[in-house]
Amino acid sequence: MAENLSGQDLSGQDLRGRKLAGAILSGANLSGSNLSGENLSGADLTGANLEGANLQEIGLEHAEMRGANLSGADMRDASMFCAGLIEAKLVGTQLAGADLSRAELRHADLSRADLSQVEAGRANLDDSKLDSANLHGADFRRAKFRNADMTGANLEGADMRGAKMTGANLEGALGWRSE
Repeated sequence: MAENLSGQDLSGQDLRGRKLAGAILSGANLSGSNLSGENLSGADLTGANLEGANLQEIGLEHAEMRGANLSGADMRDASMFCAGLIEAKLVGTQLAGADLSRAELRHADLSRADLSQVEAGRANLDDSKLDSANLHGADFRRAKFRNADMTGANLEGADMRGAKMTGANLEGALGWRSE
C-alpha cells in the first residue's frame, strides 16, 4: 500500500531512499527537501509545496501535481512523462534536460523557468505562462501552446514543428519564426 503523507511537514528533509512511488503527498510541505534521483512515479502531489526542493533526476512519470508549488526547484533531468501539472507554479524552476513528454501543463506558471533542452513533445501548455522562460534547444514538437503567454521567451534552437500556437503571445520572443 502507498504511503500516505498528505498534509505532512517534510520541509528541509533528506528524503532520498524512501519508497515514495505512488505515495499520497497532497498538500504536503516538501519545500527545500532533497528527493534527487528518487522514484515518485504515480505519486499524488496535488497542492504540495516543493518550493526550492532538490528534485534533480527525479522520476515523476504519471504523477499528479495539480496546483503544486515547484517554484525555484531544481528539476534538471527529471522525468515527468504524462505528469499532471495543471495550474502548477514553476516560476524560476530549473528544468533543463527534463522529460515533459505528454505532460499536462495547462494554466501552469513557468515564468522565468529554464526549459532548455527539455523533451516535451505533445505536452499541453495551453493557457500557460512562459514569459521570459528559456526554451533554448527544447523539443516541443506537436505540443500545444494555445493562448500561452510567451512574452520575451527564448525560443532559439527550439523545435516547434507541428506545435499549436493559436492565440499565443510571442511579443519579444527570441528566435520565433512563424511558418
